[in-house]
Amino acid sequence: MKVIALTGATGFVGSTLLDRALAAGHDVRALTRRPQPHRDGVSWIAGALDDHAALAALVDGADAVVHVAGAVNARDRAGFAAANIAGTEAVVDAARTAGVMRFIHVSSLAAREPALSDYGWSKTGAETVVMGSGLDWTIVRPPAIYGPRDTEMLAMFTMAARGLVLLPPAGRMSVIHAADLANLLLALVDGGRDYVGQVFEPDDGRPNGWSHRGFARALGKGVGRSVSTISMPGWLVRVAARTARIVRRDKAKLTPDRAAYFCHPDWTASASRRPPSDLWTPTVETQRGLADTAKWYRAEGWL
Repeated sequence: MKVIALTGATGFVGSTLLDRALAAGHDVRALTRRPQPHRDGVSWIAGALDDHAALAALVDGADAVVHVAGAVNARDRAGFAAANIAGTEAVVDAARTAGVMRFIHVSSLAAREPALSDYGWSKTGAETVVMGSGLDWTIVRPPAIYGPRDTEMLAMFTMAARGLVLLPPAGRMSVIHAADLANLLLALVDGGRDYVGQVFEPDDGRPNGWSHRGFARALGKGVGRSVSTISMPGWLVRVAARTARIVRRDKAKLTPDRAAYFCHPDWTASASRRPPSDLWTPTVETQRGLADTAKWYRAEGWL
């Protein structure tokens, strides 16, 4: 049993990791902005990434820090920098001050292309902070993540349920179920020094990932219907993003920054950065995982 200091525990990936960590018998200290119900094995620490006292309490006496929290959407580059770069600096500083050396950082494939989007730029900046921290770090760059409780992929499921999926220009992508990602993060907590200083890009095990159209069809099977697809040109995706920003403002899911990200042709995990099989292998077959996720959405009234 270990004590894990966890940021982002109330989000999609973090909450999945929290459940898995508790099931594995670990104790978790979890940062939260809002009051949370009592859970055996969880110590909720009230605060945020800019609250240094809260971060000190979070990491004090922990065996490992797993930093999941971050922004996937922000108003501008400064917003991404505050959440993803300064936030990571604050967690790193707290861990270093407390002498907690094991540090697992959840990044993104977007960090490979910092010039493409403000989001990717900020994730690269966060990785730079972690790599220069002097801690026993491991970085995980997940691809598109799906699973129960996710709100980011919900729009894709909704389109598939209606029979028409709008896609960015032709390209390829990798995906991973949140449960598989959580299992990898826990394996790294247990693995300790064996994987210090490494950057991993996990996925569902599908060689060369999915074409956009192929994944849309898999979504269709997941929701139980045949789908048609339309690949939009990049300029139209960008126009749609600007329109969404004007109409929905800060609630827009498709932003100009994300449009640049979506239109990149290759978001597949690199085979050279695949986690070694003696550490972790994915267990959720994607077609089954998509069907189970759709079932969960329907049960919750989301789909």
